[in-house]
Amino acid sequence: MATSSAAVRPPRSLPEWIRTRPPAGPLYPEVRTLLAAHRLGTVCQEARCPNLPECWSAGTATVMLLGTDCTRRCAFCAVNTHWSHGEVDLTEPARVAEAVQAWGLRYIVLTQVCRDDLEDGGASVLAATVRSIRARCPETLVELLIGDLAARDASLRTVVEAQPDVLAHNLETVRRLTPMARDHRAGYDQSLDVLRTAKRLAPGSLVTKSSVMLGLGETGEELATAFDDLRGADVDLLTLGQYLRPSAAHAPVQRYPTPQEFDQLRDLALARGFSGVESGPLVRSSYRAEELYRRAVAPRKA
Repeated sequence: MATSSAAVRPPRSLPEWIRTRPPAGPLYPEVRTLLAAHRLGTVCQEARCPNLPECWSAGTATVMLLGTDCTRRCAFCAVNTHWSHGEVDLTEPARVAEAVQAWGLRYIVLTQVCRDDLEDGGASVLAATVRSIRARCPETLVELLIGDLAARDASLRTVVEAQPDVLAHNLETVRRLTPMARDHRAGYDQSLDVLRTAKRLAPGSLVTKSSVMLGLGETGEELATAFDDLRGADVDLLTLGQYLRPSAAHAPVQRYPTPQEFDQLRDLALARGFSGVESGPLVRSSYRAEELYRRAVAPRKA
């Protein structure tokens, strides 16, 4: 398991198991062209995801809603920070739905930048996008990865009532490291409340999901507590991945847990009662999302 930051020195180079592949296959340029044609941003690009070549080459991408500028500044995140003064592109839901239809996707992951400049945090646009996809592609499963919407129950209700198949919100890290890693407007308990409230608003039907990064200095005991806290909020699915420093201005990596440690943490999380866990150095919250859903959730819904 991961040890505390005091036990190790921050590493100077990537270990051999952190490797990404160059773009390959005919679908990569098709995905790039489709995204450009519909003027869509992706978290793959904005967050500098290491899995972009793999996912785009497989014909998948995670669409970022509400623009590509975030009103928050987290110490781990590469997304640009900017106050957008309430500007919203109301054509975005339709453009996303058109792209999903053109793509022929069975499963789409949507995420958002935080929009504290909007009264509802952007909830109405998120909900409209889910409904637009439903209208054009009724068979497509929709996973929606949201921010905390400033912990507004009314905003969360708007999103839940759009009936995404999976509602995700990331805890990101353990309690002790949250003030260091996340924007001051975010919070460990606030994130748990978002996940707990979402489940309460749609009991028995909504699948919830969260993600935790490793390598910021967390301990194994702290991770076990975070798993228990997420299960206490009735979270169904969990992803665990390695934090990779986007630039020298971001929080440093304290440690690179081995693939074997990620396997051990997956088993620990599953023993805590999660329906499904994806765990590995290059795993991200939307990585192989359809596979995780169909493996862990679809059988029990059949």
